[in-house]
Amino acid sequence: MNLRFCFVLAAASALSVASPAPAQQDASTLKKDMIGQWELATTERSKTCVVTLKPDATAQGLKLELEPGCAAALPFTKDITAWNIKGLDIVRLQDATGEAVIDFTEVETGIFEGLRQGEGVYILQNLAAARSLAKSMDQMIGDWSMVRGNGEAICGLTLTNTEAGQDNFQVYLKPKCDPAVAAFAPTQWRLEHGQMLLMSKGGETWQFEADDNAQWRKVPDSADPLIMLRGQ
Repeated sequence: MNLRFCFVLAAASALSVASPAPAQQDASTLKKDMIGQWELATTERSKTCVVTLKPDATAQGLKLELEPGCAAALPFTKDITAWNIKGLDIVRLQDATGEAVIDFTEVETGIFEGLRQGEGVYILQNLAAARSLAKSMDQMIGDWSMVRGNGEAICGLTLTNTEAGQDNFQVYLKPKCDPAVAAFAPTQWRLEHGQMLLMSKGGETWQFEADDNAQWRKVPDSADPLIMLRGQ
């Protein structure tokens, strides 16, 4: 399947760090900021729906448009007829009577989280940022080589889009890896706040930061750096 990256608390872009959401935000400012196109999705983005929030008033709230496939992807959206801001910081998608279908609160700049009882958590994110993140994740899938700073290859890895739970995806080591990498034995990976994370079954995590789209360097840096190169 195509990669559907989970971004509950992910960066708005895979290669940039998102700023924390403000503790309080003026309701009128939030209303203005929400005008535009948003992606409403399950946490792993396996089901998505584009919502366009508009400033025009309706009988119960503010006007919105849902793309035609929304009801099929997310059945509860068929009840959504308007949106509004409640209190200082709640973005409400509501039905024709003004009742909440789902309420969202900002968890990071441009990323909102909402809960539907019995169904789970849903994410509302700026459409352009969501698509940029998904594209960045798609570019990560495939074969990589882990090398020393002198260019010596010490291990081959394959990053997959196979979901492994907890917002992670499966990673496989190729045979004949350096003993240090083999002992670490990563089984899962994800992008988070501009870093590539490799995680072992025992809970250890290695963090890599991008030099460019094809090269990631382990952090903190060392005299003998460890680098991930694409397609080696």
